[in-house]
Amino acid sequence: MPTWVLSKRLEVIMKKITFLILAVCLALFITACGESPVATVGKPAPDFDTVDLKGDVWSLSKLKGKVVFLNFWATWCAPCREEMPSMQRLYTKLPKDKFTMIALFNNDKKPAVTNFVSQLGITIPILSDEYNFAGTKYGLTGLPETFIIDKQGIIREKFIGPAEWDSPEVVDMITKYINE
Repeated sequence: MPTWVLSKRLEVIMKKITFLILAVCLALFITACGESPVATVGKPAPDFDTVDLKGDVWSLSKLKGKVVFLNFWATWCAPCREEMPSMQRLYTKLPKDKFTMIALFNNDKKPAVTNFVSQLGITIPILSDEYNFAGTKYGLTGLPETFIIDKQGIIREKFIGPAEWDSPEVVDMITKYINE
């Protein structure tokens, strides 16, 4: 068989192998992209580490044993700003040894957050998610979004959009989780 025929056959075989390798890589890439962790009610809350406005490090996993109210918000989000006073009232109503509230500022800048918090006299722990690392783990679809996490670290409730957080219904719901 002439060498040019062998060369053509080898070229065809190499193209097929290259195509097969690319197809397998693409399939693996698509599969891996579909497995990103997203916070789901009834499942463990994705852990994250971040800092508060004072620079202290917080880790969600270290809050096990307490009911956690986790709120994603931003100063540029009007509904987020509107619900913050009711969050502050809820925070002052519930026992700090069994309940904690975290307000993660998401895709926002620390100077704007510091200014907003000081104007309203907010004492809720304000943590940074400036670059959306925690928001990505939680699969945020917008702001505000709030998650209620039980003492075992399981997400029990998810709220999309603002709420009146110090309403009797919300206080009763969180109290139920505190007493479990």
